[in-house]
Amino acid sequence: MNTRTFYIFLLSVLLMHITVFSQTRSQLESQRKKHKSEIIKLTKLLFNEKKKEENALEDLRDIKLKIDARNKLIATINLEAKLLSREVVATQKKINKLNKKLTDLKADYGDMIFKSYKSKSQQSRMMFLMSSQNFYQAYKRLEYMKQYTSFRKKQGEEIIVQTALIKVLKDSLLYQKNVKETLILSEEKEKKEIEIDKGKKEVLITEIKKKEGKYKKELQNNIKEDKRVAAKIDKIIKEEIDRANRLALANAKKNNISAPISTSKNEFILSPEAKALAAEFEQNKGKLPWPVKEGLVVRKFGEQPHPTFPGISINGTGLHIVTSKGSNAEAIFSGEVLNILLGSGGTKNVLIRHGNYITSYNNLENTFVKKGDKIVTGQNIGKIFMDKVTEKTTLVFVLFKNTTRLNPAVWMLAR
Repeated sequence: MNTRTFYIFLLSVLLMHITVFSQTRSQLESQRKKHKSEIIKLTKLLFNEKKKEENALEDLRDIKLKIDARNKLIATINLEAKLLSREVVATQKKINKLNKKLTDLKADYGDMIFKSYKSKSQQSRMMFLMSSQNFYQAYKRLEYMKQYTSFRKKQGEEIIVQTALIKVLKDSLLYQKNVKETLILSEEKEKKEIEIDKGKKEVLITEIKKKEGKYKKELQNNIKEDKRVAAKIDKIIKEEIDRANRLALANAKKNNISAPISTSKNEFILSPEAKALAAEFEQNKGKLPWPVKEGLVVRKFGEQPHPTFPGISINGTGLHIVTSKGSNAEAIFSGEVLNILLGSGGTKNVLIRHGNYITSYNNLENTFVKKGDKIVTGQNIGKIFMDKVTEKTTLVFVLFKNTTRLNPAVWMLAR
């Protein structure tokens, strides 16, 4: 390996070291962009429309969501800035080390040139060779002169490479400092936005405290209504399971084949085709698409304490997803429409069966399908209802295995 090749290799190793830092920072940068995108989406879906009537509890929830999103962004910015600080220190140390090496190289090279010049002024190379006592000594002197010339050339090349390395590192250092400065400015901006949101939050909390009795009563009524709707859906699903199982048993008897067996009256008797569909559904756990193209989860699955009133719990039967005005609900997997339910206020709920799994698309303004229709993944099944008061378009998406509710977020692609 010649000197130039060696130092090109050294430069590559140095750049690879910088790249390792960059890969880690790249991950943080990706997270930062994701959080910023989330804030933009949150602002668009929850705050962009002018409401006809204010709801302090809902507004407080939305403000808290925005504050949480900004805090996540700030935390990521801090991590990225700290990593950049370490990069700046490491890069500066490398520059200092290389500068010292370059200074030593130049001093050695200058000394060598001076000695070579003195040597030339005293006697020529030819005289140096001719004064040899024998052929072997002349040969050795010739080899020495060749090696000396080669070494001078290598020293010169090394100085060029070291200078190039220092330039690369200085450019990298400047870039790192500029990015860090931009991050600091971004963090300051987000902190100011949080202070504004906190001010709005305090105003809402004061308003809620003044009318605490009214809001608690409304909340309790909403919780009761949620339980009533959930019980109604549970009843319908049990009826559909019973109807499907009776049909399966009747078909088995009619065709004089062994009757399918179910371990529970609340579980579907599965045909071979239904078993295959259910197995395929299970294999796609964590990879299923979302039921809306763009959406924001404002209520998660499961029982959770109310964010404003201690001691009161709310239960998420599925996911409450706010989406854009005019959006359609889309089937997350192939299946068959099990039933279409009519809710309070004329909204609709489409139940789609996938073997022994059921997906529920609630709060639809209208539907594009009917009971018994075969459905494919991504098919539009209905337009999501927009609340005329809050002007929010919310889909309530629920997932069942037979009659048991599951957390839909675990089954769908991470966003």
